[in-house]
Amino acid sequence: MSVKIGISPIAWQNDDLPDLTAAYTMEQALREGREIGYTGVERGQRMPHDTEGLRAYLEAADIALCGGWCSGNLLVNDVATEREAVRQQVEQFIALDAPCIVYAECSNTIQSTPGKPVNHRPTLSRNEMKTYAENLSELAKWMTDLGMPMAYHHHMGTVIESEEDVNWLLEFSVPEVQLCFDTGHLLFGGGDVNATLDRWAHRTHHVHFKDIRPDVVADMRANDRSFLEAIIAGAFTVPGDGCIDFQAVANRLAAENYAGWIVVEAEQDPAKAPPYEYSKLGYDHILKVCAAAGLEITA
Repeated sequence: MSVKIGISPIAWQNDDLPDLTAAYTMEQALREGREIGYTGVERGQRMPHDTEGLRAYLEAADIALCGGWCSGNLLVNDVATEREAVRQQVEQFIALDAPCIVYAECSNTIQSTPGKPVNHRPTLSRNEMKTYAENLSELAKWMTDLGMPMAYHHHMGTVIESEEDVNWLLEFSVPEVQLCFDTGHLLFGGGDVNATLDRWAHRTHHVHFKDIRPDVVADMRANDRSFLEAIIAGAFTVPGDGCIDFQAVANRLAAENYAGWIVVEAEQDPAKAPPYEYSKLGYDHILKVCAAAGLEITA
């Protein structure tokens, strides 16, 4: 079995906090990521938006498109309306041979709201989750029929944040609703990383290796800080620089014969955590745990 290693450009180009990374360019992100050894990049908002422009941009950097965020609005849109809202991205990702769309519900998220405590994020009751999962299932089946898998991203500040949220969503949805398993968001959300992966490894299509600094996360929770404040304070970091046991994660992926992308996504203040230095630290840690788990890295 083999995996590929990609990166989100968010350490160099933060879409939620552009002033934080104003000294860096997307071109630098791709150049340095490729130099470190990453072979794929998730789509950033400051990349070309048209398909052929994005294709040429990525080819010039010798790097593949390994997925990308899609802001969903399925709590306020009916399925037909949501299909049309995401159609352009679905068709673009098919054309560029991306492995999946990383979909997350954003209609009522507080992740980008300054001053809004992440503790006050929206939630769904079990019945509301069932209805949401049924609609999401229709959307995911439509994407899959077109040739583009959906990988659902559980994310801080959204209705799918906790381990229970993930469990309910996947219990109530069809297999076409697959998971973007994000270690950092799950632990920040109070979940058990290993238990959740044990339960849902068979539904995992895409993986974000993201570490956390537990003391910073505890302060954010105790003092009602926002998600944006958590980023600036350094709640997230790269694999090997926080508290998550990525060897255990890699071992579980190997046991499931996982053969997709492992993506580093670790937004930080670059003044405190220089993107090249930390992205290389994360890459080297992934090489180490994958080798020990028997996961071959595909160039």
